[in-house]
Amino acid sequence: MKRLSSLSKLYLIGVFLVMYAPILVLIFFSFNDGNSTSHFTGFSLRWYQALFQNDEVMQSLYNTLLLAAVSAVISTVLGTAAAVGISGMKRWQRKAINTVTNLPMMNPDIVTGVSMLLLFVFAGSLFRSSSVLGFWTLLIAHITFSLPYVILSVQPVLSKVDVHLSEAAQDLGCTPFKSFFKVVLPSIWSGILTGFMMAFTLSVDDFVISVFTAGPSFSTLPLHIYSMTKKPVKPDINALSTIMFVGVLLLLVLINWQEGRNEKKGKKKGALR
Repeated sequence: MKRLSSLSKLYLIGVFLVMYAPILVLIFFSFNDGNSTSHFTGFSLRWYQALFQNDEVMQSLYNTLLLAAVSAVISTVLGTAAAVGISGMKRWQRKAINTVTNLPMMNPDIVTGVSMLLLFVFAGSLFRSSSVLGFWTLLIAHITFSLPYVILSVQPVLSKVDVHLSEAAQDLGCTPFKSFFKVVLPSIWSGILTGFMMAFTLSVDDFVISVFTAGPSFSTLPLHIYSMTKKPVKPDINALSTIMFVGVLLLLVLINWQEGRNEKKGKKKGALR
């Protein structure tokens, strides 16, 4: 048993090394003083300084954060409303709607990207517009693929909320609208926050769908990084990739921490009952 346990640990270490060794090498060479991406000449922050002085990168970063924030807010509002609506349906209706909701997550990104592109081009032909693709098409696309994740984050928390709480609030004089904001919303706030962070992370990280739905007038950070790799690679791309990796990692840590808090709260409520 001890031998099996040690072998499983070695196997796990090997898997993590294969997964994260390229990223660790990238982070290591982002602090390289020289121009080489294979030979380390000394520790320096020159490429981070050069990165923040690059106007194109800063504009792409601003576009990415703006797009992620707006799409995450809209996805969270729509996803929360959808989760509440689904919870009030009959069992067979919930199953049918949940199946349809899960389809975008199972669908390959390239299929979603191409279908969204065809939709926007068709809409542009109806309005006789030749320059359809841009910020608004990207926003619609990011909302579309983020919505299922928000619904999935809110639904489990919503299922644990006692239905009689909202009914009691209405008996005490609250309208259904007011009882939702006074009673239900605070109870599912942790799930809403998790869904928001998930939508924000997915938007920041998306590349495939953005390639098909972005126009020449609006570029996100992943798209800009891809355009940089078409030329001879400079070490500043290592610095940019390192910042993106750390940012996404912090968001994922926050999501997992929030989910852990939700589980603890659920266990405490179950014990009190």
